[in-house]
Amino acid sequence: MMTTIIRIANLSKTYATGFTALKDINLEIKQGEIFALLGPNGAGKTTLIGTICGIVNPTSGAITVDGMDIAADYRKVRGMIGLVPQELSTDMFETPWNTVNFSRGLFGKPRNPAFVEKVLRDLSLWDKKDNRIMTLSGGMKRRLLIAKALAHEPRILFLDEPTAGVDVELRREMWEVVRQMREKGVTIILTTHYIEEAEEMADRVGVIAKGEIILVEEKNELMRKLGKKQLQLHLSAPLDAIPDTLASYGLQLGADRHELIYTYDTRAERTGITALLNDLRTAGLSFKDLSTTQSSLEDIFVDLVRQKR
Repeated sequence: MMTTIIRIANLSKTYATGFTALKDINLEIKQGEIFALLGPNGAGKTTLIGTICGIVNPTSGAITVDGMDIAADYRKVRGMIGLVPQELSTDMFETPWNTVNFSRGLFGKPRNPAFVEKVLRDLSLWDKKDNRIMTLSGGMKRRLLIAKALAHEPRILFLDEPTAGVDVELRREMWEVVRQMREKGVTIILTTHYIEEAEEMADRVGVIAKGEIILVEEKNELMRKLGKKQLQLHLSAPLDAIPDTLASYGLQLGADRHELIYTYDTRAERTGITALLNDLRTAGLSFKDLSTTQSSLEDIFVDLVRQKR
């Protein structure tokens, strides 16, 4: 049984303007998991992360990290957490080597050049260690933020949109680093717009919309429960209308009338495909090809958020 490392109970945040960013959030994050927090812009993802990191004060509710209250044990808790913010905020005249060492010192950790070197090497920044930060590319600056967050050897890492504006190859490298950290027992919470990223990386997925958590589920279970498969039948001849004998299948006719689309539940004991093919034959419809597609986490997410509106 995995231990809970972050426990959030009845957390709400209303700003002075009257805007409620978080509404009664209850959530548990397990030690050593990769948890993806998905949600549209303005859903409350950054506010939630800021609250756990002690940057945003909640209006009500409680948060404990490793059994410690984040307000009462602020310094201890903050020392356990690494945060990679969305904004590229760092001293442009400084060098990667100095800035990562400085970040480590901020948390009262003793100097450890070998550790800092390893972090910079893992993030492909070693050959730029003595360059001014202003000369680095956008992707390198983004990786430097991760290096800074890792400088004090945190047990929990928050990644807020970590790969925004980062090219595909670099994104893969960064995920490799994240995987290595998870293997060392670091708990990782990420927010992302790239849903395929969550689909590839996350153990569990939480969906937040309008400041409320609308779903928390193991990723594989979520894909299984909400994932639909579609069977496309490419007909030999165009069809004006779906015959009444096939009404029970809920078929859709493709735009060019050459295609029948059958949506079925992957969980059902019987998909109904065999019966459908028999009934098509009886109805005198022949097809020259068939293909299947399965909904991605993106499709599931879009559906969930649409329902919330």
